[in-house]
Amino acid sequence: MTTFVLIRVAWQWSLVEPELRDRGYDVVAMDLRADDESAGLQDYADTVIETIGGRTRLVIVAHSFGGYTAPLVCARMPATRMVLVAGMIPLPGESAGEMFANTSHQASPVDAGLSETESMIATFMHDVPADLAREALSRGRDQAANPLAEPWPLDAWPDVPTQFLLCRDDRMFPAMWMRQVVKDRLGITPDEIDGGHFPALGRPKELADRLEAYGTA
Repeated sequence: MTTFVLIRVAWQWSLVEPELRDRGYDVVAMDLRADDESAGLQDYADTVIETIGGRTRLVIVAHSFGGYTAPLVCARMPATRMVLVAGMIPLPGESAGEMFANTSHQASPVDAGLSETESMIATFMHDVPADLAREALSRGRDQAANPLAEPWPLDAWPDVPTQFLLCRDDRMFPAMWMRQVVKDRLGITPDEIDGGHFPALGRPKELADRLEAYGTA
């Protein structure tokens, strides 16, 4: 049986997970130690691998900064495919901050007069129902700074078929920027989906459709 491994914050996949289970797939999701300054990227990978246990036929799916963890897992586990959903794409030795600088990243601007919560929603979840967006913020974890500054430890991208799903209306990772980064760093043309940075909350059924297609490819 194919197992979808959903990386970053488990609750953020809570609408996608039952969609995949209803279609007959195994699914695991886990919380990384995102708010722990003592935890590094390999610790994140260890958490994923411990959650996987003895499962095989793995489709590793990662969102956003999870793109720094998914390849580490694929380098150590029998993954059949890796899927990045609005994911970051590191180069060897490159921290997350350096990736943004090296690719001239700029998020799309939002109204400067918004509160912090309103600004977060406008940037990341503008297409997510308001109540769900607020719940997502309340359940999220602040990202510790040290992992963002840690050099990515692999010497090369793992030899695993990789797909990239770009969000056309993403304000954090604008589509024009992301298309070029995917082309330059993975040598592929990304697939695209409507919506903002969190399709797992904004378009869970459509995202599950895409993941199922990747898993059966």
